[in-house]
Amino acid sequence: MNRKELLIKKLSKQLGFNHCGISKAVFLEDEAPRLEQWLSQNMHGQMSYMANHFDKRLDPRILVPGAKSIISLLLNYFPEKEQNSNAPKISRYAFGRDYHKVLKKKMKLLVAQMQAEFGDFDARIFVDSAPVMDKVWAAKSGLGWIGKHTNLINKQQGSYFFVAEIICDLDLEPDAPIKDFCGTCTKCIDACPTNAIVAPYVVDGSKCISYYTIELKEAIPEEARGKMDNWMFGCDVCQEVCPWNRFSTPTKEPDFNPRLHTKLSTEDWLDITEEVFNKMAEGTPLKRAGFEGIKRNLTFL
Repeated sequence: MNRKELLIKKLSKQLGFNHCGISKAVFLEDEAPRLEQWLSQNMHGQMSYMANHFDKRLDPRILVPGAKSIISLLLNYFPEKEQNSNAPKISRYAFGRDYHKVLKKKMKLLVAQMQAEFGDFDARIFVDSAPVMDKVWAAKSGLGWIGKHTNLINKQQGSYFFVAEIICDLDLEPDAPIKDFCGTCTKCIDACPTNAIVAPYVVDGSKCISYYTIELKEAIPEEARGKMDNWMFGCDVCQEVCPWNRFSTPTKEPDFNPRLHTKLSTEDWLDITEEVFNKMAEGTPLKRAGFEGIKRNLTFL
């Protein structure tokens, strides 16, 4: 590893990122048939955006002309404090501020610092907002492996990470991927309340509680009712049972500290007005589900 790669990793650490890895911008040959089959089986449900830009999703050089390298970044969001036990459950990634804003701010600073060091170069920042297979690139860059629940698992700190990328035209030395350490474990598959993990490494997104509570805009299907396991927004069950998450450590990012919405009881949520909800949810992931979506979810806990 030469000076450029070492400096990029040093700068990323200084900005608060937990892990940084590099991969070559190439066509994802192995992912193409898997993605095509997943889409053909309608496992994306109403997430129509997953079927868009198929070629760009598999080849970053189409998405970013001239791309040579992908810098993958992980930012830990595991909370120091959990929710009140009498509260409807919210996925841990949504305890604090909207992660898009937090990561983009840090990544813009990283690119600026890199340009100050290396001179001008073309780069685009991606935080779960474009057809980029972020977990695949993170795995290729050695930051972890994709577990049977399809989340990225880091051997040192588990899976409670946001994953983001800088796709650029710098010719950087790539890191090597690591092996899969899931072994014979099937805890995530066995624990999924709605049986959404239909096979190892295959999640039917249209059956996932996160999909029902966030992405689905109509009534929650009959077959899922009674299986929501008190999840009001998202679901962490497959991560909660993963043995690798015993290594999770609390985030050092203040923006991810639990906000007021993690402290409300079910009664509080049932009584809340749209005006109060909008004010409280502003700048948090909860805004994606919206007031009506949250109220709907509460009826099926």
